[in-house]
Amino acid sequence: MPVTVLLVDDEPLVRAGLRAVLDAQPDIEVVGEAADGASVIPLVRQLRPDVVAMDVRMPLLDGIEATRAVLRTVDSPPKILVVTTFENDEYVYQALRAGADGFLLKRARPSEIVHAVRLVAEGETLLFPAAVRALAAEYGNRQARATLERAALTEREEAVLRLMARGLTNVEIAAELIIGTETVKSHVSAILAKLGARDRTQAVITAYESGFVSPA
Repeated sequence: MPVTVLLVDDEPLVRAGLRAVLDAQPDIEVVGEAADGASVIPLVRQLRPDVVAMDVRMPLLDGIEATRAVLRTVDSPPKILVVTTFENDEYVYQALRAGADGFLLKRARPSEIVHAVRLVAEGETLLFPAAVRALAAEYGNRQARATLERAALTEREEAVLRLMARGLTNVEIAAELIIGTETVKSHVSAILAKLGARDRTQAVITAYESGFVSPA
């Protein structure tokens, strides 16, 4: 079965470009489009896409609120890939904090766009660009530090979280630590449970906000 994608962007040319790139792949199918976040929930319920490629800045309902709405109201929600023009956009960071699963620049090369959709569909988040990591560090707070302290991660779990924060996939983490992929998956599951994180993105944000990982 192909990975199904819903495109949400107020610019028709952006949607057309993304559709052309994604529909050219045998394992990806664009199943719908929306020009604003306000249309996302009914389309998600109707089309059940695997991934929503969501513009972060839209006139009626922006990508942040649309992300929150989808995750709050839709059973088994799709993965959400934030698509934006500027990598240092605070809106992007807020969308990630709201529950988006990854980040993609509109100027990305076609191969990067395809890779991003596949990666998010598989449940492995994208590497945050340096600007977004710096924003996360600026938002450092006591709550994140307390969450990490209460989690009492093991030494191996800490190592896995650091590699997750670098954007490594499970396969890459396994190679780095010389352990099996299934073992990495077990560690990731344990980290998410201990941190009370919905997904890898939320765990990585906690890692940066707590100061456990440096944005450098």
